[in-house]
Amino acid sequence: MPNTEFSSETDTAKQEESGATRPAGTLTGEQRAAITALLDAVRPVSDELGERFAAHDQQLAVVGGPVRDALLGRASNDVDLTTDAVPQRILELVDGWADSVWTVGIEFGTVGLRKKGLQVEVTTYRSESYSPKSRKPDVHYGDNIHDDLLRRDFTVNAMAVRMPSQEFVDPFGGLADLAEGVLRTPGRPEDSFSDDPLRIMRAVRFAAQLGFELAPEVAEAARDMADRLSIVSAERVRDELVKLLLSPDPRRGIELMVELGIAPYVLPEIPKLRLEIDEHHRHKDVYEHSLIVLDQAIELERARGHEPDLVLRLAALLHDVGKPKTRAFEGPGRVTFHHHEVVGASMSRKRLSALRFPKDVITDVSTLVALHLRFHGYGKGEWTDSAVRRYARDAGSQLERLHILTRADCTTRNRRKAAALARAYDDIERRIEKLAEQEELDRIRPDLDGNEIQQILDVKPGPVIGRAYRYLLELRLENGPMSKDDAAAALRTWAAEHL
Repeated sequence: MPNTEFSSETDTAKQEESGATRPAGTLTGEQRAAITALLDAVRPVSDELGERFAAHDQQLAVVGGPVRDALLGRASNDVDLTTDAVPQRILELVDGWADSVWTVGIEFGTVGLRKKGLQVEVTTYRSESYSPKSRKPDVHYGDNIHDDLLRRDFTVNAMAVRMPSQEFVDPFGGLADLAEGVLRTPGRPEDSFSDDPLRIMRAVRFAAQLGFELAPEVAEAARDMADRLSIVSAERVRDELVKLLLSPDPRRGIELMVELGIAPYVLPEIPKLRLEIDEHHRHKDVYEHSLIVLDQAIELERARGHEPDLVLRLAALLHDVGKPKTRAFEGPGRVTFHHHEVVGASMSRKRLSALRFPKDVITDVSTLVALHLRFHGYGKGEWTDSAVRRYARDAGSQLERLHILTRADCTTRNRRKAAALARAYDDIERRIEKLAEQEELDRIRPDLDGNEIQQILDVKPGPVIGRAYRYLLELRLENGPMSKDDAAAALRTWAAEHL
């Protein structure tokens, strides 16, 4: 077993050359134990592969996120390795040792492999840069770990542990920044964001994910260079947005996106929610309201035992995006947003499509946005059972999310009003549960299928079948389940009047 005493590698000359002035930190006993645990978790890679590379005069190190997370005491599912060996050399060194190898990312210097159930990626030291109008980076291989760490996004991700020596490498003060909870770049932030503009988005994502603050120079560069995000592919931006929304504090990330002028290049609808408010037409701050709804949806999500839910969080954030387009002033002190849920559903669909979200996510989010006001017609429980059935049917598979979103959408400070709304929604949920037990609401269908309608009416397939089907569905929603005979009799009566 390798020696578990850690040394720290620094290179003062190179630090001064790169502009970095923060010295490498010293690992505490607890941090050394965390690094040991990290390497234990990636055996046999940390032993066998490290020694295999060393025997052929090639460097190998665990790098980036896994090191950061180990030092933070966070679990990490990724194992990222870096080396001075070029991809073809990596393939030669793992040939006959790895259980399987894949080369999907070899164009960017990455070779994937699996050994005894452990999956890792090995990437050649490299630097990446984007030309002003390019969406794809130019990749250049390097020959030393210092320069590889210099091109990393933030100092807290620019730490490594060499294998098999277990030497801790921290040339840019990442350990100190980790302790301070600050995001800094290894070199100038302008250079870092120019090399890969997505790092601007990644900065706000890490703020939400890790609870870190952006160093002033990082925030300033992000604000000045936000327009560079326009050259990044929608898929990469989407992936960062997803990670931000699934983080412990997505509100923090959204606020930073708006404050730094990043949102117009990702979710331009969000800053537009900051409607001006005047003394004659008072209404809620829609932007602040949307953030509170997001917070409350997350609280309810956790209270109900759900995992972080992307669809719910997107719907909470976007549920009122239709308000700016539908705002109208109707007399002194009165402002309306008629049909903003319909407009908002269309806008949500358009935005999520532009960000290349999967079709099911787009459909589910837009459905929730379209339905988020439906409950407010419930009043004091005057809805008939058929209205409750329609509510559940229209929500379909999104009913549980709609329950959470509707409850989260109550942000009034009037305790009496809030309590009344909560009681009303408690009532509708109880009624839905009761009806569901009786009728399996999520499977509501007419009591006769298309073939049966065709036989009873003695008609050929065509529009008549669809009209009859919709009539029977409405009948089912209005009256509950019917016997086949009763449904057939009702169908004949309807046909006599309408055909």
